[in-house]
Amino acid sequence: MDYAASEPGATSVASALAIKILIAGGFGVGKTTMVGTISEIRPLHTEELLSERSLGVDDTSGVESKTTTTVALDFGRITIRDGLWLYLFGTPGQDRFWFMWDELSVGALGAVVLADTRRLQDCFPAVDYFEQRGIPFVVCVNCFDGARRHDPAKVRRALGLSETIPVVLCDVRERDSVKDVLTTLVMYAVEGASASPN
Repeated sequence: MDYAASEPGATSVASALAIKILIAGGFGVGKTTMVGTISEIRPLHTEELLSERSLGVDDTSGVESKTTTTVALDFGRITIRDGLWLYLFGTPGQDRFWFMWDELSVGALGAVVLADTRRLQDCFPAVDYFEQRGIPFVVCVNCFDGARRHDPAKVRRALGLSETIPVVLCDVRERDSVKDVLTTLVMYAVEGASASPN
């Protein structure tokens, strides 16, 4: 049963749609930055300072200047149009927080796996996670300053990905670049769902 909206211009509950997207990847790859760059609201971050307790536990090689870490999630929102929103959930990067991934992935349309080509092996667990659960994902190579640029086809081969999985280059500090990645993911996930016999 449909209900009329209570205020002029408000969207009825029946026509409202929220799409959940995960932003995953290794420690220090840019997940928090990506959510913050595109979110129209002040993003929720659950970052804590790295402490002496993380020594020997968190691998900071390649990101020695990093002083904080996400311990639960990052959250942001984008309004596509009236009644249609993207909810972005950034996952924690270290394996000691991976128990959060199962909760965060419930109901997700798809995921962005952020990769740093200087530490490509750090995104393998995220790729494996989404492949095993059948969650559509794209790989987004974060183009860090000073990092060598690699052709997406070479990154795909290095990760052992199917030709159908999009691999894109992105600067997570630039809104338009992040927007292109999210558009690629949504199109890929929707096309995959429409092609599925189930």
